[in-house]
Amino acid sequence: MTLPLPLDHGHLQQLVTADLVRPDHLLGAHPTTENGVEGVRFAVWAPNARYVSVVGDFNGWNGFDNVMERLEFGFWGAFVPAARHGQRYKFRVTGQDGRTVDKADPYGRFFETRPNTSSIVWDQPFDWTDAAWMEKRAQGFAEAVSIYECHAPSWQKGDDGWFLNYRDLAHRLGEYVTDMGYTHVELLGVMEHPFDGSWGYQVTGYYAPTSRMGSPEDFKYLVDHLHGLGIGVLVDWVPGHFPTDEFALASFDGAPLYEYADPRKGFHFDWNTYIFDYGRNEVVMFLIGSALKWLQDFHVDGLRVDAVASMLYLDFSRTDWVPNVHGGRENLEAIAFLKRLNEVAHHMAPGCMMVAEESTAFPGVTAPTPFGLGFDYKWAMGWMNDTLAYFEEDPLWRKYDHHKLTFFNVYRTTENFMLAISHDEVVHLKESAVMKMPGDWYMKRAGYRAFLATMWSTPGKKLLFMGQEFAQSTEWNYAESLPWFMADQPDHRGVMNLVRRLNALYRERPDWHKGDLEDEGMLWVAADDTETSVYAYVRRDPRGSAWSLIVANLTPVYREAYPVGVPQAGEYRLLLSTDDLDFGGFGTVQGDLTATDEGWQGQTGLLRLNLPPHGVLVLEPAATVLSEER
Repeated sequence: MTLPLPLDHGHLQQLVTADLVRPDHLLGAHPTTENGVEGVRFAVWAPNARYVSVVGDFNGWNGFDNVMERLEFGFWGAFVPAARHGQRYKFRVTGQDGRTVDKADPYGRFFETRPNTSSIVWDQPFDWTDAAWMEKRAQGFAEAVSIYECHAPSWQKGDDGWFLNYRDLAHRLGEYVTDMGYTHVELLGVMEHPFDGSWGYQVTGYYAPTSRMGSPEDFKYLVDHLHGLGIGVLVDWVPGHFPTDEFALASFDGAPLYEYADPRKGFHFDWNTYIFDYGRNEVVMFLIGSALKWLQDFHVDGLRVDAVASMLYLDFSRTDWVPNVHGGRENLEAIAFLKRLNEVAHHMAPGCMMVAEESTAFPGVTAPTPFGLGFDYKWAMGWMNDTLAYFEEDPLWRKYDHHKLTFFNVYRTTENFMLAISHDEVVHLKESAVMKMPGDWYMKRAGYRAFLATMWSTPGKKLLFMGQEFAQSTEWNYAESLPWFMADQPDHRGVMNLVRRLNALYRERPDWHKGDLEDEGMLWVAADDTETSVYAYVRRDPRGSAWSLIVANLTPVYREAYPVGVPQAGEYRLLLSTDDLDFGGFGTVQGDLTATDEGWQGQTGLLRLNLPPHGVLVLEPAATVLSEER
């Protein structure tokens, strides 16, 4: 049982002055004992309310039995001796307009399963077994980070068509992710939300795992089990907006409270959602407390912060907007919030990973505060758009867009980038990743294998949405389980084998991850052969001797004895060919892998390779002569 903080002047003042980073220890429903009597202490923030009571199973939902006391700074509190763990409740709020609405607890720890919306009194212990993991969970920027993005409610369903319990998911997902070689999973759809079709991005329970899949302790079991397998856990977190559902945060006390009052700042017309008021300390602390709840209490290893661009700009997707105090378009309050969020998260949850989904060129997203926003990683949206656009193009015309695969190198070290092919790219008639590729079914798979190999061998941390690892040919459908029958078919199994092999190379080879965020981590050998659409580059460990050569032939033309410059003469080993039979390819045979000492493409050695159509080769020298001190 967690003892609540006293509802006294000092703690309430701490919250309104933004000094209480765990407001959930003060507000919400807390089983406790007062004057020797067991019950539940309820507290809520509703400064504009005329009248607040707590209603629930303990009083027959009678709004007159447990009237809450108005406290300082707009807070309300009540101790209910009859209340206990597991009972449903809501706050009955009468606003200044005289309307009375039953509201779910903003700080609720557990909720009824939709379509019901009541909060549930909850405070249960859990025996964690991941102490060793939590002590050393910091991966470090020079380590491999390969993330399996997973919409937990639809990854796999039970035999009855209902959602898996978190505990069942723990074992099935853990075994699968371990076999595939990922280092982390990123879970979306796990915070409480009323509408399945929002995929979990319109949150009403910022402190609660969704009850669709079990209790908070069941979710903790999922995290604990994955940690035991050596798998890190991130969750998607949405501090940019919230839904208009009347039972939740919207107009909580009969007036705008959590949202900006001016709809030019406070409403997303594209998404039909409200925007948090980052200028109110109580709102900022509500969000920061939510982040810490997941990082500390649920032991998650990081947060992927959704829609950061929509928070940064006052004119985001709107023509009618309010400039900031300097006349600019930046939301200075949101920027201050994000900086505070990252400072507090890194201080209170050492080793956590904060990831921004930010789609603009806003400077310093991953630079340290106070000058930057303080995130650890930023999704490489520019890389994603350029690379997908290139691979979706008819190979006949790719020579005219050759730069799309090289442009990322111009700016790839300006931020700590994560290469992400997420759920957003495989819905809304965008097609699944493999079906974006041109040509017949064989060429689509060959092109997709080449795409995956270039992604994994390009500097940056990795993220791939579920189903894409086995070349799911249908779009993702949140309402259905993944089409796992595809994974048993040879064509799809080949792509799965490739992803497993790429993850192994990425984890095991220091040249594939040690220099992810450094200029020296990648060197171009051939970046201008537009006529053949062939690319060649070297990945290297900036402080070690390991290096490898990647050659990509991105047309459906077989090229025999194609000349490639290499840093040294001598024997080479083939580490991977996307054309291997195990991956669903033809099995193109290589000739003599001996590089002569002829100079070529600015390199000291020359290697002639048989390049398979839509194929990528990865090679390493049989003997390394590069300095260990470099």
